[in-house]
Order: sequence, then C-alpha cells, then structure tokens
Amino acid sequence: METLSVSAHASEKRQKRPRSGAISVRGRLAVASRVLAALIGGYLLTALTSICLAQFLPLVRAEAVVLAMTLSFLVYLPAVLWCFACGTAWRAWFGLLLPSAVLAALYASARWLL
Repeated sequence: METLSVSAHASEKRQKRPRSGAISVRGRLAVASRVLAALIGGYLLTALTSICLAQFLPLVRAEAVVLAMTLSFLVYLPAVLWCFACGTAWRAWFGLLLPSAVLAALYASARWLL
C-alpha cells in the first residue's frame, strides 16, 4: 500500500512543475524584433547600398544599376545573419541603422553637391 502512495505523490510533483522549455514573452518579443530588423533594416541597408553603388560606380548608368542590384544580394544575406548573430536585439537594430544612416547621408550629400 505504501508504494501506491509514494507513486501517487511522485506523479503530483510532476504535474506541479512548470514547463522547463517555456519561452517568456520577453524572449518572444526579442525574436520578433530581430525578425523585423532582418526584414526592414536589412531591406533598408540593401536598398541604400544599391542606390549608392549605382550612383558612384564609374560605369554606364544601366550597367551600374544592374551591377548594384546584383551585389545587393551580397549585402542582404550578411545583414540578416547579423541580426541573429548579435547578443541583443538593440545591437541588431543599431548595426543595421547606423550604416544605413551613413549611406543615406553619403547619397544625400552627393546629390546636394553634384
């Protein structure tokens, strides 16, 4: 009889324990922020890179645009990988928005001066 009470007691303990694989809301929001950084920030960085390359490459305009758009795939992949390799979501956003701001300022100053 005593073995039944011990096994019943053990099953009650198993039911009361919280799930060890549960992910908190904060963790889910951090992953969602990284996904948005990869999609939106990566696209922004890629678009600005291809705009600057098309503007500054010393080629015929059509060839510069085609080459810049082709090279944009080589920018987008590391941008997405960067978002998930960073320690925090803030660093992922900062690592994409800072070069985007530099490229935007470079393009705007070139358009203004030239």
